[in-house]
Amino acid sequence: MEPICKQVKVRVPATSANLGSGFDTVGLALDYHDELTFTMCADPSNRAAQVLIHGEGEDTLPRDETHLVVSTFRRACQTFGLGRFGFILEARNNIPQARGMGSSAEAIVAGIAAAAAFAHDDELDRDPVFELAAAIEGHPDNVAPAVYGGMTASWNLDTAEGVGSIPIPGGEPLHSGFHTVKYRVDPQIHASVFVPDYELSTEEAREALPGAVTYRDAVFNVSRVALMAAAMNPGALASASDPNALLFTATQDKLHQPYRKNLMHPSWDLIQALRSRGYAAAVSGAGPCVLVLHYGDAATSIEQVVSEQLASGHWKVLHLPVDTQGVQIERK
Repeated sequence: MEPICKQVKVRVPATSANLGSGFDTVGLALDYHDELTFTMCADPSNRAAQVLIHGEGEDTLPRDETHLVVSTFRRACQTFGLGRFGFILEARNNIPQARGMGSSAEAIVAGIAAAAAFAHDDELDRDPVFELAAAIEGHPDNVAPAVYGGMTASWNLDTAEGVGSIPIPGGEPLHSGFHTVKYRVDPQIHASVFVPDYELSTEEAREALPGAVTYRDAVFNVSRVALMAAAMNPGALASASDPNALLFTATQDKLHQPYRKNLMHPSWDLIQALRSRGYAAAVSGAGPCVLVLHYGDAATSIEQVVSEQLASGHWKVLHLPVDTQGVQIERK
């Protein structure tokens, strides 16, 4: 099958996973984006990829077929029935690399969404984009909000060997694999993301986790993540006397952050400083970025709490709304 257009532009939001209590489950899309343009080569005999990078990663990311966007795009083209063709990828990157803001999820979602846009001329079907992205990433918590926007809760449905799906009377069967649900987020909820000048690999952060946790700690996190949807929801917050207190409680965690704090002392110190003043601070993804959720305009007061850290020059802060749309495509 030949591509239906000559150029596709893709816009993918940054994401923050876990939100404290929702380890490997909850993710949030942020209004901070990478923008990528895929342009077919005029020469049909040229089947190579040329990569141009501006912004984050321009000095470190590969510029050949090993680039994560390119390799994902190639795989997705095969999935959607497209033949191999040459193209120029121009990436304008804002999302920091290896900081816990979903840069790898963004790359994967961008490659798949672009392939889908080249293959089909209708509105982007997000479900197959999510399914393939989650399979490539290996876990769905960052790719889900990047695809759908808003806040998402995701899971991997396990079925008995050889079954493959669970029949639902009167409805579509639930297939094994990754699934997600998008939750509404109150427009008054904003995120402040503190970005440090050091990196942390997800693999290293994973290795710091224990093989088992106590029953008490598991119940602690279950109660907090159960509160998360209400703490972010317009209907629930309308009757809440203190929305920020709900956010503070919902972001409490005993499953992953305490075990990773020794890998990111500056981030942990920042979180402790903010939480001691009642702000809902947590590690963003695997870190080392720090996410602060707040209801209403609290940017100035949050900066005042950690003014010493900001003055050190080792941190920058991004005050961001929640992205509600997820990945966007434009064909030309």
